[in-house]
Amino acid sequence: MTEQTERTVRATPPARPAQPVRPAPGVRPLGEPRTWPRSFADRLTAPLPGVRGFARLAREGAFRPTAEALSGIPDLPFAPEPLPPAGTGTVTVTWAGHASWVIRTGGLTVLTDPVWSRRILGTPARMTPVGVRWEDLPPVDAVVISHNHYDHLDVPTLRRLPRDTHLFVPAGLARWCRRRGFTRVTELDWWEAVELDGVRFDFVPAHHWSKRTLFDTCRTLWGGWVLTDTRTGHRVHFAGDTGYGHWFAEIGRRFPGIDLALLPIGAYAPRWWLRDVHADPEEAVQAHLDLGAARMAPMHWATFVLSAEPVLEPLIRLRAAWARAELPPDALWDLPIGGSRVLAG
Repeated sequence: MTEQTERTVRATPPARPAQPVRPAPGVRPLGEPRTWPRSFADRLTAPLPGVRGFARLAREGAFRPTAEALSGIPDLPFAPEPLPPAGTGTVTVTWAGHASWVIRTGGLTVLTDPVWSRRILGTPARMTPVGVRWEDLPPVDAVVISHNHYDHLDVPTLRRLPRDTHLFVPAGLARWCRRRGFTRVTELDWWEAVELDGVRFDFVPAHHWSKRTLFDTCRTLWGGWVLTDTRTGHRVHFAGDTGYGHWFAEIGRRFPGIDLALLPIGAYAPRWWLRDVHADPEEAVQAHLDLGAARMAPMHWATFVLSAEPVLEPLIRLRAAWARAELPPDALWDLPIGGSRVLAG
């Protein structure tokens, strides 16, 4: 048994600070032109790997799972079903695969990090199909992007969208989107927000990084999103791609009453290589506790082969960590790809 699987998760969130918490900032205008620094490298939680790290990774050959670890692919959870109706005052979430969700809240249909492509650059084809056919989607009102890595920002998928779709993106990424014809692009810094038809979109920190070419490392920001229906107060936190760290407790303090946290649990091995930027299943449970969320739904596994852990291991370890923390079984929404849940009013 590995060190990670033996880890005990704290069963209670950290204590609240005694001093008052700063209120969330005001809402920024939609499509506001912004000027940003040339680099966001000062936001990194830890230094990015250097030449020695790459040399060790090549020496160990730990890029992908072994043949035995890949043997579980036929058992990956895939159970597509029709999208549930989105009634007044309800939130519905449907996992399309990887970090792609269909969130229907406040009368809006929102996609997170939409990747409907069979392949992404530098990665084998999908292990599981997309859980929602594109033609079965209702009209998309908005898209939120966590960062610019290819498995989260997919050009062929974005090309399927009308160019007047609202795109909410990290600081520095609007120019990239506008060059591709999108006319309603809003970019935000951490702790900033915009509002669209009664739904508030807050951009929050994550422990990650950005890069899309050889020459743009950390030129754009990375983060997660908190979606709040301002009429009902329902809140969904989409963490994007992130390691574990102090930001989860801070997000929980600033946004109390999160109904559902969508948290990544895969792409974590080898641990020495990925610890700072990808949470493992035990850390995801701890992040859920830090957030003070009522429910958690795992993501960022069972879709693309991005790292060396066995393909079924993330869910097995997640369920074990959830049980050790003595959390309610029905609060873990461990959906199959294509599965949905409804949060009633």
